[in-house]
Amino acid sequence: MSAFHAIYAVVVFVIAYGLITIERFNKTLVALAGATAMFFLPVVNSHEVFYSEDTGIDWDVIFLLLGMMIIVSVVRQTGVFEYVAIWSAKRAKGSPLRIMVLLLLVTALGSAFLDNVTTVLLIAPVTLLVCDRLDVAASPFLIVEAFAANIGGAATLVGDPTTIIIGTGADLSFVSFLANMAPVVIIVLGALVALLRPLFPGAFTVDPERIANVMSMDEREAIRNPRLLIHCGVILVAVFAGFVAHKQIHMEPSLVAMTGAGLLIVISRLGREFYLSSVEWETLLFFAGLFIMVGTLVKTGVIDKLAHLASHATGGGPWMTTLLILGVSFLFSGFVNNVPYAATMTPIVGQFTASNQHLNPHGVLWWALILGTVLGGNLTAVGASANVVVVGIAVRAGSAVSFWDFTRRGAVVTATSALIGIGYLWVRYFLLA
Repeated sequence: MSAFHAIYAVVVFVIAYGLITIERFNKTLVALAGATAMFFLPVVNSHEVFYSEDTGIDWDVIFLLLGMMIIVSVVRQTGVFEYVAIWSAKRAKGSPLRIMVLLLLVTALGSAFLDNVTTVLLIAPVTLLVCDRLDVAASPFLIVEAFAANIGGAATLVGDPTTIIIGTGADLSFVSFLANMAPVVIIVLGALVALLRPLFPGAFTVDPERIANVMSMDEREAIRNPRLLIHCGVILVAVFAGFVAHKQIHMEPSLVAMTGAGLLIVISRLGREFYLSSVEWETLLFFAGLFIMVGTLVKTGVIDKLAHLASHATGGGPWMTTLLILGVSFLFSGFVNNVPYAATMTPIVGQFTASNQHLNPHGVLWWALILGTVLGGNLTAVGASANVVVVGIAVRAGSAVSFWDFTRRGAVVTATSALIGIGYLWVRYFLLA
């Protein structure tokens, strides 16, 4: 690829990203237009778009989302989301703040052991129903759940697509990953809980009559189809087990999700207007366009060049190298979807650490890369897959989340996470090592 191709790819990406941020145009149309513009020179061809693992559409992500959206559509028909919504609201005594904390913790815990996109797809319907019952805006709850999903996903090797990519590339074990990442994740979650009121002033006011109405409801009456609920429960357990053991069964999470979706369609005998009711087609198309644009940056060497410059722009020893990787990862993952960033940086850090063992005491550079890549995804609405899904759900629910509404809060959460990450890495791997 020539320098002209690289400049062209950067210009198209920057223009598309700018149009997405100002929200004057539909973000899906912008992403697809940007992807189409990449064919003009051409920067990429059809084989690189549809078949390349490095520069093409990540079909595993697309079909994982599609499969889980279908599963959520079928599960919705049982009434279980209404049950959980009423149950959680009653346990929180109708307090929106307590409900938000409860949903935040459930989302974070779920994201530690499931893919975080899967978790938000399951939690979002419950959230929308709780907010509807209490007549409060759903957007603050959905934004917080995206934050919690990304934070919780950093705790384990299987919690986020980026942790899988980095953990596998660094040959990290599940236990080692959990022991090193879980403590800082718990601290960051505590900070997020403390930030809820300042981040969303006025979002926790609710009509006392609404609270009384919710407290008087019997959640058991919400279950409409007990038999289908049992079937869904069995399939979901099998799907989750498949996610955890996907390497052992040689089956990618996307195929696990699509298999579960197919079985539920057959078992439920629902019409397509029901089993496709929760499919966010625009979100899937947006992902496809975004993957193509970022893929061209990978192909033209833009991301690789920037990553190499960042990795080698240090001469100050292990701590300065750690800070550099952490800071660059936080920044890049907020603006370029963190999945392709992780795929690009992992081999670079691996090569860098192999030739500079003294700069990586106790594997600190890997933990810095993981922290920056996963938690940095909270910065903007397109920084992580969970963010994109949540924004799409919010739009369909009539509680739209603007790019800047997400980002101005995401900036606070990301800055807080970065400061905690710096302190954690210094204390654990340098001060106490």
